[in-house]
Amino acid sequence: MAKSKRLQKLKRALTRKRELKTHEPRFLRPESWRLKRLETGWRRPRGLDNKIREHVKGHPVGPSIGRRSAAELRGLHPTGLQEVLVDSLSQLEGLKPKVHAVRIGHRVGERKRLALVERADDLGLHVLNPQLKSRPREPLEAPPEEK
Repeated sequence: MAKSKRLQKLKRALTRKRELKTHEPRFLRPESWRLKRLETGWRRPRGLDNKIREHVKGHPVGPSIGRRSAAELRGLHPTGLQEVLVDSLSQLEGLKPKVHAVRIGHRVGERKRLALVERADDLGLHVLNPQLKSRPREPLEAPPEEK
């Protein structure tokens, strides 16, 4: 009974987070809209007279602690599953399909990656990055021979 209540609470929190995320403003780096050399990704304003740091009305808002997600959702993938980083087949054993999602390490080669994806499918686990690093190349066609 307690387990189903926990799952319901988790689902409600996930939907609430998705709703809030749609209304959240894009936090832009100060002056990035004015200076071409600056990236748009957020950087904390540190200037003495910076209006964004001072939260002056009419200026863009920055992230704050009040926008933090619910405690039960922190560290979870947006699907609601716990991400587990996997490098070998032995690490797949003991993972639960309804609790864990598998992310394959970036240093894993193609042959081992294929084996990991197949084994995860057998166990019913969701793989977050199943794609191969390089696409298989098609052989080049030989030019037609001239007579």
